[in-house]
Amino acid sequence: MKNNYRLNDIAQIIDCEHETAPLEIDGIPSIRTPNIGKGRLILDGVNKVSEKTYQLWTKRAKPEPGDLILAREAPVGNASIIPSNLKVCLGQRTVLIKPYKSRICSEYLNYLINSYAVNNYLINISNGATVGHLNVTDIRKLKLPSLLPLSIQRKIAAVLSSYDDLIENNNRRIAILEKMAEELYREWFVRLRFPGHDKTKIVKGVPAGWEIKRIGEIVSYYVGGGWGEEQSNIEYPIGGYVIRGTDIPDLDVGSFSKPPYRFHKASNYSARQLGIGDFVFEVSGGSKDQLLGRSLLITKGIFEFCDAKVICASFCKLIRMNHESVSSYYFKYFLKFYHQSGMVGTYQIQSTGISNYQFESFLKYQKIVLPPKSIQDQFDRNVASILSEKDALSLSTNILKESRDRLLSRLMNGKINVENMDISFPPSMQEEVACA
Repeated sequence: MKNNYRLNDIAQIIDCEHETAPLEIDGIPSIRTPNIGKGRLILDGVNKVSEKTYQLWTKRAKPEPGDLILAREAPVGNASIIPSNLKVCLGQRTVLIKPYKSRICSEYLNYLINSYAVNNYLINISNGATVGHLNVTDIRKLKLPSLLPLSIQRKIAAVLSSYDDLIENNNRRIAILEKMAEELYREWFVRLRFPGHDKTKIVKGVPAGWEIKRIGEIVSYYVGGGWGEEQSNIEYPIGGYVIRGTDIPDLDVGSFSKPPYRFHKASNYSARQLGIGDFVFEVSGGSKDQLLGRSLLITKGIFEFCDAKVICASFCKLIRMNHESVSSYYFKYFLKFYHQSGMVGTYQIQSTGISNYQFESFLKYQKIVLPPKSIQDQFDRNVASILSEKDALSLSTNILKESRDRLLSRLMNGKINVENMDISFPPSMQEEVACA
């Protein structure tokens, strides 16, 4: 096999349909760019299409297990492999890659495209005034490193897959834990089946002894975020991570990755430094399709992950609660339910393509029902252990990702030779190995 080759030498590249498919409540997953993670598909909240639409949208080629789907726009260059027993349809701004299995192992190609060198190259060649965009021609002409023998490719893929299997297992456990905490909030404070509910009188929809307050009455401190400078200097000497609105979803679900590290004025930093129990609240940016008001509780795990040096970005607010009135855990799930229900959009305004949040109005007018502190304390005790375990799993996952990425580069460039290693193949690869 030749040493210098392009992607279309070892795979068929098929562009997606360039129109939005009609959606259904149930049906076949339609993979859009947000569903394309680095290596694995993200199916939470995936769009669905009917069988009829699937047949129309796959006339060029049907996506099959072992094929890859590449994102042409944000997250530009990400590629995910289609797992076995999953039928999918391509959404807009994606490309289907069908590896020639006599030339390359699908899983190996998946890791190769998602490697730092190749992925960074794809990002650099993407064009667009505001959003990076990959041309199909550039994807087909993508130059890749020399191919290793198929037997070595499969072993490398098997080693890296073992890390991803552990990461995926951790992510499933994290999702279950978060669901447990959310369900406890809904059971106690939405359905009002809190401890002692059978002995508590409900007056106008509110349990007796509970208070109704405005958000501004339970916030002890708030301030807009900052951005700082890229390099340290006399005026901006203090370094710290900066959590942006775009970082909130991943950090909230336990996908810890370091936000940007910037340098700040001493006065700005001291006024904005986040601590355990504080909140980051998004107040600007996004689009009409993405509600603002996403929030993040700074847990002990997030705080330590950011080396205890972290502020929020300019388009966010730091919110610090009066803990004599409300616990951080109760407020976390109030804000989450508030956002999921769409009520958060009450204070959002749209102008010139950018959304802004009327934060002062939110503080002044939005009301919150507060249970007695004794009930909040019971809720805290239950949720604290759940979130502590979630943080531990998140930190473990981050270590696994860092180890996998370091190993990936060393395996790909031959610094670690797997030729004579006895390696177990994961179930997803066993059929391909058996047919080899």
